[in-house]
Amino acid sequence: MFTSTLLRSFAVVLGVLSLCPAAALSQAYPNKPIRLIVPFPAGGGVDYIGRIVGKGLSERLGQQVLVDNRPGANAILGLEALKASAPDGYTIAAASAGPLAVNPFIYAKLPHDTLKDFTHIANMVNYPLLLVSHPSLPVKNVRELIALARAKPGEVTYASPGSGNSSHLAGELFNSMAKVKILHIPYKGMAPAVVSVVSGEGQILYSSIPSILPHVRAGRVRALGIGNAKRVPSLPEFPTIAEAGLPGYEAYAWAGMIGPANMPRDIVMRLNKEIVATLSQKDVIDRMLADGTVPTPSSPEEFVAYMKSELKKWGDVVRMANIKAE
Repeated sequence: MFTSTLLRSFAVVLGVLSLCPAAALSQAYPNKPIRLIVPFPAGGGVDYIGRIVGKGLSERLGQQVLVDNRPGANAILGLEALKASAPDGYTIAAASAGPLAVNPFIYAKLPHDTLKDFTHIANMVNYPLLLVSHPSLPVKNVRELIALARAKPGEVTYASPGSGNSSHLAGELFNSMAKVKILHIPYKGMAPAVVSVVSGEGQILYSSIPSILPHVRAGRVRALGIGNAKRVPSLPEFPTIAEAGLPGYEAYAWAGMIGPANMPRDIVMRLNKEIVATLSQKDVIDRMLADGTVPTPSSPEEFVAYMKSELKKWGDVVRMANIKAE
């Protein structure tokens, strides 16, 4: 009697466990190192935030997070490697606005759907873009730039690191909202674009803050406004482009954490919790703000909603300006 009762109890336990193998596996997560794909070269903005968050995850999860730089084809190669990975939480990626919200519109046959083929874990940061001009351009603020561009359509130019990136799209959004035609001059990367405006070859530029701030401080270029909706706390002297003459304008780069499609919910929430905790540390916040980066940690649902709004916004800009991949 005792034996049969014990066997029945054991069978019930086995039955319950068989119904939730994924949960059992998730509870053990993580039990080995995690690969963090960065689909850009080392040293850039996405690599920067990937390494900060990767270090935080390593400390909080008790497992090493290994950054794997996989640049190529405007981040397509890195994201394809992520897409092909098992959705078990051991391969994730830091990706930015260009690959996730712009590539779908500038490539005729993108090999992935940035909403359906990935799990959106958390938004992480935005990178304010600072609009600057060479001192030879006779403008001191955004209102004067708009007036000059309207008076001389097609004669004012703006440099960018290349077609389809955040700086390029910021310029086209400005053109659309201000009803002006400032001509786009693409360069091969942010460094040569900055050099062009510092030298006077280019006239204006929407630049990441770390790349341009030393030149602003030295008086080699003039700061006209920041693309964020609010002033950057570490740079309160710079007005937003919206308040400086173009109400409603908002354009900046950003980065979030994603994984392959169909990751278990509890693993997603564990990663989200630790990413948010890392980006909420005072020392991390102070470091990033000092470097011109604004922490924007979010829930997975908030990140998906934000992605949808960014796809709508930049899809409209790409179609209006007829932007194609280089």
